[in-house]
Amino acid sequence: MTNVLVTGCTGFIGSSLARRLVQDGYNVYGLVRHASGRDLRPLEPVLDRIRLVEGDLTQYHSVRSAINSSNPQFILHLGALTPVRLSFEDPFPYLSTNINGTVNLVHAISEVCPKSRLIFASTAEVYGWQERREPFKEDLPLNPASPYAVSKEAADRYVQMAVKVYGLRATVLRPNNTYGRNSERNFLTEYLISTMLSGETCYVGAPESVRDYMFVEDHVDAYILAVKSEKAEGGVFNVSPGNPVTNRELTETISRLVGFSGKIVYGSYPPGYPQRPAVWDPDYLVLDSSRIRKALRWKPSVNLEEGLVRTIESWRKMST
Repeated sequence: MTNVLVTGCTGFIGSSLARRLVQDGYNVYGLVRHASGRDLRPLEPVLDRIRLVEGDLTQYHSVRSAINSSNPQFILHLGALTPVRLSFEDPFPYLSTNINGTVNLVHAISEVCPKSRLIFASTAEVYGWQERREPFKEDLPLNPASPYAVSKEAADRYVQMAVKVYGLRATVLRPNNTYGRNSERNFLTEYLISTMLSGETCYVGAPESVRDYMFVEDHVDAYILAVKSEKAEGGVFNVSPGNPVTNRELTETISRLVGFSGKIVYGSYPPGYPQRPAVWDPDYLVLDSSRIRKALRWKPSVNLEEGLVRTIESWRKMST
């Protein structure tokens, strides 16, 4: 049976991935930090079939111990601090977790299980500001636009360096915005859905910004294919369904699907929303995913409207 270690296994994507790996017959280990108030509810459906390993990404010997005890053939590294907006006010934890945590993991793998394969979760945010308004390819120069994005770019580059210098067997995935949560509402899609279902006023701060939105199942599929395919080793792959819309268009679509008749305020963020520098937000962030489609045969199976309908229904059930 193949051992797989998942960092960030209690997060949105990590827990979805862990559940899928269990269903696919893998022996799944989940790296979790020691905390008395740890929330394991995302793993509840498969908790009895996952072995939790305590460890702290920011501490090398802790990571090394977790690697040693789980003896993984694959390490899926999704553990990170991710709220982009909050990284402006307090960047230091992002640097510690996202950069140092990845460096610790890379060297623990190299020392303990050098034949294992690492699948690293980078992000579309590493592309940041770009002059062109056409889908970004993997060879485009990176120009991160936030402390969070800088921390992920550094980790992304470190993994790529380790492939060449240390012989690390690794794959870098750069996914775009993913939706499908049914509890967290601090992300645009879920914020709009939950707010509209509650009949509250909606605020859309950057209505003309263009983004690509991917349903969680398609995101998870990319990790599964990266594990299963030898062609993934050493590669860097964008993961994106190719459905760019403006935030205004996304809002209007969700409004139609929900049947929302309330007020929508464009060009303003919700009251109390954490501030960020006005020049921060790149107005175009869309990825070209032709490389992963060709090499790993990945393709999205859920279009935007279907994914939104499923997410809306999930939120409706949560509120009843």
